Amino acid sequence: MRHAGDDQPLQIKLGREELIIRQRYEFVSIVNDILIALWFIGGSVMFFFAAWTTWGTWLFLLGSVQLLIRPVIRLTRLVHLQRVRGMAVGTTGQSGQEF
Repeated sequence: MRHAGDDQPLQIKLGREELIIRQRYEFVSIVNDILIALWFIGGSVMFFFAAWTTWGTWLFLLGSVQLLIRPVIRLTRLVHLQRVRGMAVGTTGQSGQEF
């Protein structure tokens, strides 16, 4: 519960299993975000050279597909937490971080 002047968000801890699951999904999400950045940076650089434009377009497409993977990772984590703890839908146990 939040009190007046309390800057800390409400956190619900589910125990050791939640922490392990959170760390695994956080790692996958970070790797996905790094790859997205690399694909878009590589594609951007390739657009400076006419001979590399086609490859740059493919990297942009790959980065766009990986942008779709991000919410899939979050949804998979949500379903996993509900299955592990038998949590009610809408009760994610998140501690304020979005992956």
